[in-house]
Amino acid sequence: MAISVFFKEKKYPFLLALAVLFVCVTLLLLSNSTPYPLYDLQSSSSSSSPIASTAKNGGVSDGKIAAVNISWALCPGPLAVDFIPCLDNWKAIKALKSRRHMEHRERHCPAPGLRCLPPLPRGYKVKVPWPKSRDMIWYDNVPHPKLVEYKKDQNWVRKSGDYLVFPGGGTQFKDGVTHYIEYIQKTLPAIEWGKNIRVILDVGCGVASFGGYLLDKNVITMSFAPKDEHEAQIQFALERGIPATLSVIGTQRLTFPDDAFDLLHCARCRVHWDADGGKPLLELNRILRPGGFFIWSATPVYRDDNERDREVWKSMVALTTAMCWKVVAKSFDSTGIGLVIYQKPDSTSCYSERQNPDPPVCDPKDKKLEIVTHVEFASHDKHRRHRYVPLSRCLSQLPGYSWPVPWPERLSSKPLSLSPEPESEEKFYKDTKDWSALVSNSYLNNAAINWSSVRNVMDMNAGYGGFAAALIDRPLWVINVIPVHVPDTLPIIFDRGLIGFYHDWCEPLSTYPRTYDLLHSSFLFESLSQRCDIVDVVVEMDRILRPNGYIVIQDTMEMIDKLRPILHSLQWSSTVHQDRVLIGQKGFWRPARFASRS
Repeated sequence: MAISVFFKEKKYPFLLALAVLFVCVTLLLLSNSTPYPLYDLQSSSSSSSPIASTAKNGGVSDGKIAAVNISWALCPGPLAVDFIPCLDNWKAIKALKSRRHMEHRERHCPAPGLRCLPPLPRGYKVKVPWPKSRDMIWYDNVPHPKLVEYKKDQNWVRKSGDYLVFPGGGTQFKDGVTHYIEYIQKTLPAIEWGKNIRVILDVGCGVASFGGYLLDKNVITMSFAPKDEHEAQIQFALERGIPATLSVIGTQRLTFPDDAFDLLHCARCRVHWDADGGKPLLELNRILRPGGFFIWSATPVYRDDNERDREVWKSMVALTTAMCWKVVAKSFDSTGIGLVIYQKPDSTSCYSERQNPDPPVCDPKDKKLEIVTHVEFASHDKHRRHRYVPLSRCLSQLPGYSWPVPWPERLSSKPLSLSPEPESEEKFYKDTKDWSALVSNSYLNNAAINWSSVRNVMDMNAGYGGFAAALIDRPLWVINVIPVHVPDTLPIIFDRGLIGFYHDWCEPLSTYPRTYDLLHSSFLFESLSQRCDIVDVVVEMDRILRPNGYIVIQDTMEMIDKLRPILHSLQWSSTVHQDRVLIGQKGFWRPARFASRS
């Protein structure tokens, strides 16, 4: 139709409306170029309800349901309920040439990824809420009686009716974990729980009662243990609402940065610290903050009535002396249990004064080992920083900065490892302010999330830890994950008194199914989708999230439109807010059929 016809037919209103629409669309596109905007999630939303039992469902930005054809199936086998893909890869484990250094407890991820869903345990219930869960959980949620029988004389865990009860005992906690924590403080008052000491790693943690009770002291503990004959100990910890992960000190570095933890703890953790030339203890030295402490409570410390304990203690004395660790306390309590507390040096003067420079100081060039290619994965994938790096037999370089300010000032102070450039400090404080506003004004006030049910939280790409910092006054904890393909900010997170680890989201996590209440990410998926299939990432999110758990994803609408159909095929409900934030909730749905075994 010619323009003159519009004038003759007096269609000026149409032209005016068309012009206004064009201006509005242009402004909207320009406004969406901001990478991390703050939104009031209450003001506008498009939502979808839980869908019927079909796998061809999804969502798009205009509220319509798109189609995605994914045929879901349950993971097969008697152990499928607790399936951990990278730790239950029996084919790879059977092919190992050696198990001498715990290689069979390390990660062996299958490729390509499995797309099956773990079934729910029979009788699974909504979890016991915190803080009650610290002391008791539903037995049907973690139906593993083996540890109850194995540790019945040590007060780790008991079965009482429908519950598993945790009395706060342990192999070394004969008078209870509270007594043990106070005993440590009396032995070395400089520890000052929750002020001077904030971030702890508990090695071989059992059911994590040590870390669980330290929460009362404003101490956040990363508890870890391998998936071994102590059946489901980490699963118990996470069901209780205590931070924990599956890991082992074997042949590879732990997924933590250098100089991260204020204190390391081992109570009968069954690690041979002097093995392989002392590599296990040298790995602890790498992740311990200069001036930090290592507490070791084991029979070689307080018993000399057998040759084995005497030899272990002799080896430990020689190794710690060579590492320039000094004994700052050694004590025995009324129960007959003893401990020794070592302190890592905060200067290199001792290293140069050693008559025998063994173990040597690490060469700074060895840092290049942090970008490696694991033999089980494609050679073109270079994003292996901090993953699958072999243990080193050397003393890590000291960073040259002082101890953090006391907690809680530490959370909001300039991190010690932050770049000295002025713009870095400005960027850090702006990030903290922005996350505080977004969380307090929008996330916490959003009706789509029942925050009273949220305890275990994971930030899938944590940046400076601003999301976790903004939630610090809530009765929850956050694991801050730094993906391997983004800039490394994990040292900053630990400097702030928070915890986290490195992970490659193209692989499954080393954790049990149904262990988190909320997963959060901010503009993660676009870069991730260039490296792996986002369907596999969503499958992993479904695996580790509890029924009734939430996801909060801030991303582009294009990426949300790709994610939402996958979530809906899993029978999740979802809402989209301000065309930038996706909030999803997992239900109890599981497919009826089982996947075939390969």
